[in-house]
Amino acid sequence: MNKRRSFIKSGLLTASAPLLHLSLPMLSMASETSKKGKHWIWINPDHKQEAAAITKEYAALKDAGIRGILFESDSEKHFRAAKQLGLEGHRWNWTMNNGSKELLAKHPEWYAVSRDGKSCATHPPYVGYYRWLCPSKPEVIAFLKNEAEKILAKDYIDGLHLDYIRFCDVVLPLNLWSQYKVDQRTEMAEYDFCYCETCRAKFKAQTGKDPLEFTYPDEALSWRLFRYEAINNVVNTLAEVAQKHKKWISAAVFPTPEVARRNVRQDWTNWNLSAVFPMIYHGFYQEEVKWIGEAVKEGVHFLNGKFPLYAGIYLPDFKGNMEDLAAGMGHAMKNGAAGISLFGRPSSEVLAVLKQYP
Repeated sequence: MNKRRSFIKSGLLTASAPLLHLSLPMLSMASETSKKGKHWIWINPDHKQEAAAITKEYAALKDAGIRGILFESDSEKHFRAAKQLGLEGHRWNWTMNNGSKELLAKHPEWYAVSRDGKSCATHPPYVGYYRWLCPSKPEVIAFLKNEAEKILAKDYIDGLHLDYIRFCDVVLPLNLWSQYKVDQRTEMAEYDFCYCETCRAKFKAQTGKDPLEFTYPDEALSWRLFRYEAINNVVNTLAEVAQKHKKWISAAVFPTPEVARRNVRQDWTNWNLSAVFPMIYHGFYQEEVKWIGEAVKEGVHFLNGKFPLYAGIYLPDFKGNMEDLAAGMGHAMKNGAAGISLFGRPSSEVLAVLKQYP
């Protein structure tokens, strides 16, 4: 997570900000919102934290209206402490981005290949930990399915929360362009994925065309759709695993359906989820606070009631301004968000603002 945060932090407006990040039924174990809060939080559990400190921290979250915690790593101690307080504990898991040294050594052929022929296994784009798997390979899908099985089989885990469930950013959020010295008004070959032999062969079998032969690959709609559907297939395969275990499956996604499709080939309104958590980090896109509500409105419109949307709020974007934070939460809730999801450990002042939206 620290690697991810260092990449994200580089695009913030202030260098001193804290560091980042078949439809399923709404299962009864996670749907009694009248007895629980409605909000969520992304947390990387401190494995050295004492039990008393954990209980105190999570009790404060519960009191502020937090319903569940999305834990980035597996800590039975933290999961059970949360559950004892009536909070849900879901495993926040990196999906398509996997830099495991063991996996890289054993299966470099599983990794996505850019339009200029470079594999993420040997030439990660942007940052060293960007090691993207290819969603078209059956072996990759089988691996991810097995990982989901292992996570969801644990009795103390209430659900699976997918992150990096997409292709690499062919277009970065605007605030990162200057940091990486890129002008991405057009799609650049080194950031455009995946052109491995598996993807090319499958696409050619469907269309009779090789995507490498397109004059304007960024304008080839059939090729774009192929990649949407490749990720859709991964998500919906994992959703079947969650359904078998009678547990939730959710995802952290890009802020709006349009941005998600354009920037990372992510078609999240067509996924079979229990809930979705768009990361509506307005500072990354150089937008005002009110844009949070506009993004929620777009997502809710296209979901059309398929599953709830929880608006992801990036606390450092507010720079400690509680009035702006309250406005951001208000815009989200007024436009149809089922709740708020916080990124960053909240202060007592932040939790006090959250209490305004029970």
